[in-house]
Amino acid sequence: MSDEQSDIVEKDQEPVQAQESKEERKQEGEKETSKEDTQPSKTINKEKLPRFTEFDLPPPLLEAFAELGFEFCTPIQAQSLKVTMHGHDVTGKAQTGTGKTAAFLATIINDQLKNPISEERYVAEPRALIIAPTRELVMQIAKDALLLTKFSNLKVVTLVGGIDYQKQIDELEKNVVDIAVATPGRLIDFVGSKKINLSYVEILVIDEADRMLDMGFIPQVRQIIAACPKKEFRQTMLFSATFTDDILTLAERWAMDPIRIEIEPEKVTTDTIDQKVYLVTVEEKYKLLYNLIQQDGSERVIVFTNRRDQARKLADNLHRNGIETGLLTGEIAQQKRVRTLENFRSANIQVLVATDVAGRGLHIEDISHVVNFTLPLEAEDYVHRIGRTGRAGAEGTSISFACEDDSFLLPDIEEKIGKKLNCEHPDESLLLDTPAFSRPSKFKSDKSHDKNKGKYQKRR
Repeated sequence: MSDEQSDIVEKDQEPVQAQESKEERKQEGEKETSKEDTQPSKTINKEKLPRFTEFDLPPPLLEAFAELGFEFCTPIQAQSLKVTMHGHDVTGKAQTGTGKTAAFLATIINDQLKNPISEERYVAEPRALIIAPTRELVMQIAKDALLLTKFSNLKVVTLVGGIDYQKQIDELEKNVVDIAVATPGRLIDFVGSKKINLSYVEILVIDEADRMLDMGFIPQVRQIIAACPKKEFRQTMLFSATFTDDILTLAERWAMDPIRIEIEPEKVTTDTIDQKVYLVTVEEKYKLLYNLIQQDGSERVIVFTNRRDQARKLADNLHRNGIETGLLTGEIAQQKRVRTLENFRSANIQVLVATDVAGRGLHIEDISHVVNFTLPLEAEDYVHRIGRTGRAGAEGTSISFACEDDSFLLPDIEEKIGKKLNCEHPDESLLLDTPAFSRPSKFKSDKSHDKNKGKYQKRR
């Protein structure tokens, strides 16, 4: 365990707040839900999943669900709502794409609409706080929150790095804040400069907790939680794709008697995704990718690589070969990343080349193909990568390139997904030479940085 991860076994220090407890906040006469009654069963009959209208949700929220075409709850929504609507803390395990975002947003919106604050409120004091590990995931959660609050007056703000600091301060100070969605780093900046006050947070959501742990964000999350009311005076929801001992330790420390909800999929990957592996050499990879993109049906393609320099070079080559291409890596400025995603959604670009920064939290409809140009080092990332296609019952195709450098990773991936992958050599027509470049470079590296690498600079 790393030094950062070892922080989870330390005692958290949380401020005592002069607020009413969660038990006191429950509506008078509301029926308590016992843990025994709310523990999910091992198997869930999808035909018996409830409609959103079966829950006591306020009309503005039901109207938003109806406009989005959401009639039935997903398993994670059905199991969590009957717990969280009664004020209980939860630790939820569910894969990406299962609807957990709507589950915790519905809980927040329901609580705030049913329990409006009558006394005067101040700016930059959110009632609900959602923290997630990546900018893309935060932006997606905020987008979903705006859709679900469309018919209410709730105010949603987004706090992420890479976007003008002052503009986000202006958003905080423009009006009262009901829901704040943030990455840990940027939120710590605002807390440290006293631009946001977390003392009145009533509901705290920690999304993708396992990813937070992997990325070393736990110390920052601990600081954020220390700025919130004590766990007895807030509702806490923690969601993770996996339940490790570390995650469960965090849940026990940060939540009050959390009810554990596990939605185990029948299969790690869905049957709607056609998964195949092409056995190639390193030199054949680009020719194979180019020819696959030229095939009918490759309308919207995400290509994953493990490193950002690989992604940049690959995106540049595709662009120079006349393919409308976007690049999404951690070094791209946030505003440019947002524009790239919007262009990809609107089909102005055909191919999005990305590192795993986009592996989670990227929700784009009708992605036809996911290509693993390089196999992921972690089998879990394979699941998240290919989960970008075949969503909500739609069909999709996942194609992985395995060469002499990374084919050894296949057994771990097959063990993770519980099935053998179909490995084959590509047809000769897929290995035809690519045409000469027809356009100049677009995704060049920062030469000013590269040319000075390893050189001493004169003092001025």
